[in-house]
Amino acid sequence: MIGSRRFFMVATALVVPSLAVAQGKLQIPDKWYGVRVEGNAFTVEMPGIPDHKILNDVSARGTAFALHSYSLEAGGNSFVAQTALFPADVEYREPRRVLQSALDNRAKQLNGGKWTRTDWREIGGAAAVESTGTLTSGSGLRQLVVVKEKRFVSLAFMGPNTGGPDANRFFKSLKLN
Repeated sequence: MIGSRRFFMVATALVVPSLAVAQGKLQIPDKWYGVRVEGNAFTVEMPGIPDHKILNDVSARGTAFALHSYSLEAGGNSFVAQTALFPADVEYREPRRVLQSALDNRAKQLNGGKWTRTDWREIGGAAAVESTGTLTSGSGLRQLVVVKEKRFVSLAFMGPNTGGPDANRFFKSLKLN
């Protein structure tokens, strides 16, 4: 009986240090994966394989549509890519208005209800806006929203360093198809 107690104590002593190492700072993996989204609308790189969920959403006028969401938590950061085809009641031919609406809706979750930076541009011939702000939780948020004909595309990065190498790699990897 005493011999088995010694074994248990030695085994416990060997296990505890490895648990302490496992609880160290999270590292983003060196390997990033290309993620091709629903309908082959675009590809983007993420530092892992994201969860894919189909969310039931509604337009401002109440028309239901499916929003494909790909999300991943890695290294203390959140990576989210979303896409949808606009329902018939969304006037996608006025992309700036659609983009402004997306900005306004997300701004409700920001400190002071405002973005700290907004950059309007085109990506692959599609209207786009990239914005940065601080969520009410204190975390940074960087998002890119693109309207390409009937297609809505959104990337979001949440974490302490919205201008860091991981966020930059995520946003720069976007390839519209």
